[in-house]
Amino acid sequence: MSKFNRDIDITRNIRMISWLKSELLTDVAALFKQLVNGVKEDALDVLAETISNLIIVCYLLAKRLGINYQTVDLKMEDKLKLGMIEGHDLEKWYGDLSDLSKHLDISRNKAKSK
Repeated sequence: MSKFNRDIDITRNIRMISWLKSELLTDVAALFKQLVNGVKEDALDVLAETISNLIIVCYLLAKRLGINYQTVDLKMEDKLKLGMIEGHDLEKWYGDLSDLSKHLDISRNKAKSK
């Protein structure tokens, strides 16, 4: 690959990282704006869409920064396990960390079986 093409690719990657950072901030702002009105039944779909956008942008940003999706997944698993071991309040009070860990395991197993 010529130096010119490599420079273009680096520039394109930097632009994409900047765009993803902007998307991340925009989605976080949208989430906060939606939450100002409270969590209402008719707004759950919009909240779910915003949260899913945040998750997608985080995965894509990681990839652009040189972190593969599997590494992100493994780090999430480690954080969930640590939170369960340390008795994080979300786990003690609601069992959320265990639930999320199970969900990720089920999703991963479904993907493997396809």
